[in-house]
Amino acid sequence: MALRLGDLAPDFTAETTEGTIQFHSWLGDSWGILFSHPADYTPVCTTELGATAKLGAEFARRNVKVAAVSVDPLDAHHGWVKDINETQGTTVKFPIIADPNRVVATAYDMIHPNADDKATVRSVFVIGPDKKIKLTLTYPASTGRNFLELLRVIDSLQLTAKYRVATPADWQEGQDCIITPAVKDAEAETLFPKGFRKVKPYLRYTPQPNR
Repeated sequence: MALRLGDLAPDFTAETTEGTIQFHSWLGDSWGILFSHPADYTPVCTTELGATAKLGAEFARRNVKVAAVSVDPLDAHHGWVKDINETQGTTVKFPIIADPNRVVATAYDMIHPNADDKATVRSVFVIGPDKKIKLTLTYPASTGRNFLELLRVIDSLQLTAKYRVATPADWQEGQDCIITPAVKDAEAETLFPKGFRKVKPYLRYTPQPNR
């Protein structure tokens, strides 16, 4: 069965390019991104891993750990990392999980037989410090993932986990947020001392509370 939002992210122990990890212990109190690749030495995934490496400081600033997974073996991963570093002008410092027996791929439902009955689809899972799934995305092989969008989503997830707000369409860090419907106006006056703008009874904007 496919994982759903709010489900506990399956734990696993695996060999990676950064050594053996037990996933939940490795995450610790951090947020996590787990993203899969159909195979090593594939062109789109090479650019994706390079883009992720270049954003390492941004992920660290948000207390996010990143791990990639492919069904290819560890020796192939090490060779691929050299290619990524060379062609993308970066240094991959996050673990790439070797999953030749498809243990992780099966646990996270990353193999979709209608697409490919052997290789993983390009899935993304954002996992909270409570080890629960906060976001899932599945991309086709032809479309590279937008990692700046993943940073935006994490900013929203971290904000809304702490404050009783939601983020509107196309929201970016620093922009106004929406007060959740469960918060009544009187309570909102206390929760949001910067004030709020009432467009409709159900649509109220307030400045981002943690800025």
